[in-house]
Formats: sequence, structure tokens, C-alpha cells
Amino acid sequence: MSLFALLIGVPLIAAFLVFCLRGNGARNAIVPLASAVTMGLSVAAAVKFFGHPEFFKLAAPELPMVIMALDIIAAVVILYYTLVRFKRPWIALLELVQLGAVFWFEKTVGHSIDIAANIAIDNFAMIMVLIVGIIGSLIAVFSLGYMEEFQKEHRDVEDRRPFFFFVIFLFLSAMFGLVISNNLLLMYTCWEITSLCSFLLIGYTQTEEAINNSFKALWMNLLGGLAFAIAIVWLGLEYSTVELSMLVNLGRSSEPVELAVALLVFCGFTKAAMMPFSGWLLGAMVAPTPTSALLHSSTMVKAGVFLIIKLCPILGANHAGLMTMFVGGATFLFASCAAISQSDGKKVLAYSTISNLGLIVCCAGIGSYEAAWTAIMIIVFHAVAKSLMFLSVGTAEQQLESRNIENFDGMFCSMPRLSLCMIIGICGMFLAPFGMLISKWAAMKAFVDAGHPLLLLVLVFGSSTTLFYWTKWLGKITAFIPAKENLEEGIHGVQWIALRVLSALTIITCILFPGISQYGVIPYLEVTYQTNMDVIARSNLLIMSMMVILLVVLPLRFGKGRKQKQVVTNLAGENSGDNLSYRGAAGQTIPVTLRNWYMEKWFGEAKMKLCGFILCGSCLLIEFAIILGGAFHV
Repeated sequence: MSLFALLIGVPLIAAFLVFCLRGNGARNAIVPLASAVTMGLSVAAAVKFFGHPEFFKLAAPELPMVIMALDIIAAVVILYYTLVRFKRPWIALLELVQLGAVFWFEKTVGHSIDIAANIAIDNFAMIMVLIVGIIGSLIAVFSLGYMEEFQKEHRDVEDRRPFFFFVIFLFLSAMFGLVISNNLLLMYTCWEITSLCSFLLIGYTQTEEAINNSFKALWMNLLGGLAFAIAIVWLGLEYSTVELSMLVNLGRSSEPVELAVALLVFCGFTKAAMMPFSGWLLGAMVAPTPTSALLHSSTMVKAGVFLIIKLCPILGANHAGLMTMFVGGATFLFASCAAISQSDGKKVLAYSTISNLGLIVCCAGIGSYEAAWTAIMIIVFHAVAKSLMFLSVGTAEQQLESRNIENFDGMFCSMPRLSLCMIIGICGMFLAPFGMLISKWAAMKAFVDAGHPLLLLVLVFGSSTTLFYWTKWLGKITAFIPAKENLEEGIHGVQWIALRVLSALTIITCILFPGISQYGVIPYLEVTYQTNMDVIARSNLLIMSMMVILLVVLPLRFGKGRKQKQVVTNLAGENSGDNLSYRGAAGQTIPVTLRNWYMEKWFGEAKMKLCGFILCGSCLLIEFAIILGGAFHV
């Protein structure tokens, strides 16, 4: 247990150190050191506990007081921003109601409930620990160089880097606590801290847009927090328990716990940015790139799907499961379609994130062994590849002063190493035999086996649109347009460390696909479902791994040491000789440009959001009406 105390404590100590020691030298020493230690502890925890699930009681009499104190501190900070500084009383009301409910419960009922296990260590928790510890720490290291350049470029923005890194490390500490919690009261506390941290990170620049978007994230996540609090109170009053594992056992025993399950799933929807709550994740783009990477890829949104997957065994053919399937499927489809019409790189990544989270949630809603396997595998590949993509786009934006994909012409020549990182990230997201596409193949099989042909159609059409927007982006950056200068000289060394490690992790994760499945995911599912099966044959997984190795090795072997024949590019007129312009029919010199097709008329953002919001909102209202009717015998 001391290992997990260190895992939570090291980022927490680092948070206070970078906040108190405000010099650049101290920060440049503390952040890499704390990140390296955090990564090491994450790997050590995985090595020790993979395949050895354990439950810990934590017989510390002061634990309830600590949990309550943290709840109050988080509430005080939220009330300061909502009542004192920015006058948003209705958001403060959401916080007060849930804090009051949890406080009342603790004082009247909670103290008398015997908790068998506060901490649950299983393979899924260890996978999340590795994701948070490794990717989150790399994002923190990347932030050192990025934020230095950010402050130089945005001199109108107050330099609050000590506060920024304080929140980053506090966020990581809370995430570690969240993924190992079995006590819902402890998980709720960590949940609220992550919501507060995301609010502070999104509003970093303190512009009007940043403040409005941060409050959008806050009220949506507080709405989920309110559902979480109600679930705890209801479960405690009805069954005298606040343990997540006990809730799952009750559901398996056919006890009527669907209301608590539905409330926790709703809470997961808000954190995972399911429609109609996707607005906060899109609004997070206004923050510096490390914030987007942290919230979109590795931590914040993964907390939502983590909770829903934990409930996966008691979802399926019930109203909570149907709600989860429908909302996840609709979010996947409409977010994928909306991404087609976007030229802003970070916005494409945001919609892609929402889309993939929708697919994860949809799989979890099915509740089967196969679907749970698929959901966990997608989490792994999405976390690595998408964090790489966000950091690559943020770096490109700093060098090009734009994140519009249409301005990435000639990027393969002007920033070849960064382009390669971006290509690896894109391939990891949609190209065979990389893991994300293989996981979607497994999702298709799970939908067929579960007897949901409508979901199968959603997956097919949603994946087709995914193929469309990733191919556009890939074609844009791989098109050869000669560049006059190399723009990579301004990229900091710490940024290259994070980008190269994430690139390597994307490839290694795809190569180790069979091992991740066999030794990471399947043991967890065997314990959870009390059965063993291969979703994809091991021989096929090995073939896929070998194909990834060939994709990496062949370019390295045959792409160097050979004389390349230089030819004049065939343009739409007479080439001027520099491959950058040509003479048109009327004799004018026309610069070479490449433009993509966005189909705004058919896949406009407003249209897709409206359709998704109406369908998902209607589903939530209908299913909750049915569930509440059953729970209270109306």
C-alpha cells in the first residue's frame, strides 16, 4: 500500500514545490524529476500487481475526516470562483447541493457503514495507472518547453506557470486516487478534484472566452458530480454500502440497483463528454495545448469511461445498458461526422476524441466480455496516439502560428521529424494493422454477437467518416511541397523528448497488442466475468504485430543510403522550376496550394451537434423516466 501512497504523494508534493519555488531553474529541475519518479512508480505498481488483484481496507480512522476535508476545500475554491470572483450563483448551487447531500450522508448514515475495501487493485486499474503515470508525466515534461514559448508569444497573458504546473500535478495525484478507489466516497472526492483542476486549466489565459469555457466545463462536471452524490446516498440508504464492487455484486444478484447504476453512468457521460455534454471538451481547446492533451487523451475523459467500464458487467439488457449503448453510439456517429467539416487541427482532434469515447461507452453498454475487452483496448490505443497528436499539433501551431490543417502545406519538408510524429499518431488512430482499427474490428464482432444490428450500422458509418477525415489530414502533411527553411529549430529539447517517447510508445503498444491483451486485459475480464475466451485469435494478433514491425522496419531499411532521383513536380500548368508555382493558361504565375474537401453542407458542425443533442438528450430523459418509475413504483 505504501507504493500507492507514493504514487499519489509524489505528484502532490511536486505540485506544492513548483507552486512555492517559482523560479524557472527550480521548475525545470522539479518537473522532470517528479515526472520520472511518477513514471517509475507507475511501472513498479504495474509489475507488482498485474495478475495479482488485491483489495485494501485502509483501517485508518481519520480517512472519513480527510475525505470530508478535501470535499470542503474543493467546494470552497469552487464557491470562491462562482460567488465571489465571477458571480455565477447557479453553478455554486450545484456544488452546494451535492456537498450538502454528501455531508448529511456522512454524518447520519455513512459513519456507521462498514467498508470492507476502500482500495481495489486489478489489471484495469493498473492499465489506467500506467496511462496516467506515463502519458500524464510526459505531458508535464512537454509543458516546460511549450509554456515557455507560449508566454513569449502571448505577452498579454499573465505568466502563471507555477500555478499551471501546480494544477497539472494535483490533477495527476487525484487521477491516481480515482482509478484505485473502491470506496465511492473516496472516488467522489477525487472526481471533484479533477473537475476543479480542469476548470482551472481551461481558464488559464483568463480571457473572456477561456473563462466562459471553463465555467461550461465546471457546471457540466458538477451536474455529473450531483448524480454521483445522489447515487452514493441512495445506495447507502437502501443497501448500507458505498463500495463499487458491492454495487456490481448486487446487480449480478438481480437486486434493483438500476437507479444507482444509471446515475453513475450519467456521471460518466458528463466527464467523458458524451452528447449533449460534449461542449465542455470542445471548449477546452482554448487552453494551452498541454491542457488539451491532458484532458482529451490520457486522464480527464478516461475517468468517465473508467467508471462506466467498471459497471459493464451489470449493464446490457436493461434500461441503464440501453441508455449507455444508445448515447455512446449516437455520440460516436455524429461526432465523427462533425469532424469531417473541421479544418482546425485541435477541433478535429476534439471531435475524434468525443467519437472514440462514444464507441468505448457504447461497447461498455453492451456489457459482454467481448465488448468490455474492446472498450479497454480502445482506451489504451486512444490514450497513446491521441496524446501524441495533440502535442504534435500544438508544436506545429507554435512554429507555423496556425493550427489550421490547410496551412500545413509543405510541413513534411519544413518540419520532417514533427511530421513523422504526426504521421505515426494518425496511423495509430485509423490505419491497419495498428491497434485502434483492430479494436474497432473487435467492436463489430461484439455488436454482432450481442444481436444489435443497428449499432453495427452506426459503427460502420462512423468508422467510414473517421477514415475520411484522417485520410485528408494524412494526405495534407505527406504531400511533397519544397520548403525554403527548416522550422524545427525553435522546438525545445523537452518537447522532443515527449514527442519521441510517445511516438515510440504508439508503435510499441501496437507491436505488443497480443501481450497487452493476454497479460493485461484478459486476466481482468476472467475475474470479472468468471470465464475465459479469445475475442481475436492469438495467431491473428501475432500476425498483426508482425505487420506493424514490417511497417516500421522496411522504411528504415530501404529509405536511407539510396540515391533519390529528383524530378520536376507535375503541376496544373508550366512549372516555374521551384515546384512552388506554375504559369497558368493566361500566363499568370500561380502559387501551388492543396485544399481539402469539408462538405460543410452535409456535415456541418451545428447540424451534427443538433441531431446528436436531440437524440441523446431524448434518450436520457426517456430512460431515466422509466428507471425512476421502476425504482419508486410510480
